[in-house]
Amino acid sequence: MEKRLKVWFDLEGDMLEIGFAKRKGFMKGIGEDMFIRLDQKGEVIGFTILNATKRFEKVKEIRLPLKGKLIHLAK
Repeated sequence: MEKRLKVWFDLEGDMLEIGFAKRKGFMKGIGEDMFIRLDQKGEVIGFTILNATKRFEKVKEIRLPLKGKLIHLAK
């Protein structure tokens, strides 16, 4: 199964959303205007940042603690 990273920014709503999987889940607050999306097993499948442009005026890098692995498929 091919996995894709979904990045979506709503300029009017000033919201950045990044998704790692298209599964049902729920949002959990992790800080001021920051949420992670978890699936039924509690695995992170995305995150959302509200008031994104206000945060990025000063911040050039955001680090999130994510677990994962890279798989190289030779053709």
